[in-house]
Formats: sequence, structure tokens, C-alpha cells
Amino acid sequence: MSEGGMDLFWLTDEQFARIQPLLPSDTRGKPRVDDRRVISGIIHVIRNGLRWKDAPTAYGPHKTLYNRFRRWAEKSVFQRIFSALAAERTNDGTLIIDATHIKAHRTAASLLLKKGGTDASDAPRAV
Repeated sequence: MSEGGMDLFWLTDEQFARIQPLLPSDTRGKPRVDDRRVISGIIHVIRNGLRWKDAPTAYGPHKTLYNRFRRWAEKSVFQRIFSALAAERTNDGTLIIDATHIKAHRTAASLLLKKGGTDASDAPRAV
């Protein structure tokens, strides 16, 4: 699916069926909006390093994405999902989950030098 020339990420039926039983059933008194859409939006935001307010509207309101992410992170929902997926076996016995996401400002590399620290790299500098 795409919106404005941007490819959007959506969990497949099979992917969502694997994690749906791990999602909380509480709705805080209100019917919850489509979990598949919201989780797809959360993945899209994190995967692309976006601010929540820059999430494509196809995933719903950005505030819904953020609030659901924050609440479920506090309840360890994502940890349970990752643990359950990691426990599953593949045909060759290999499963890789990479949740690495680091975003740094372009001046972050020089902060140690400004504070009197050492260079982040031990490699000699070219002269």
C-alpha cells in the first residue's frame, strides 16, 4: 500500500495472527481502534525514524500511535511479542530479531572532544 508515493508497511494476515493473542485485551472503557493498523503504523514510524506526528494518516491519528506505543511499552507488551517470536523455531533453527534503532544529531560525534574526553575512535587520524 502507498500514500503520496510513500510505501507503507502493513502486517500481513499471518504476521498479525501470530501476535494478536499476545496483545492486551483491556480497552480502557472504549472500543480499541484496529490493532493491526496501529501496530503497522508504530512499526513504520520506528523503522523510518519518523516523529510520531509525521506518521502517514493511513495509520490513523499520530496521537493514537504514540499513546498505544507508550502504554504497551510500559506494560511490556512488545517484550512479550519479541520473546514469543524469538521462541519460535524456523525450518533451519535460525531466527533473527533486530530491534536496533539509534538516532543521533550530526554533532554527537564531537561531544566527547568538547568535554575533554577522548576521541570515540582509537584509530589514528589522517594528517
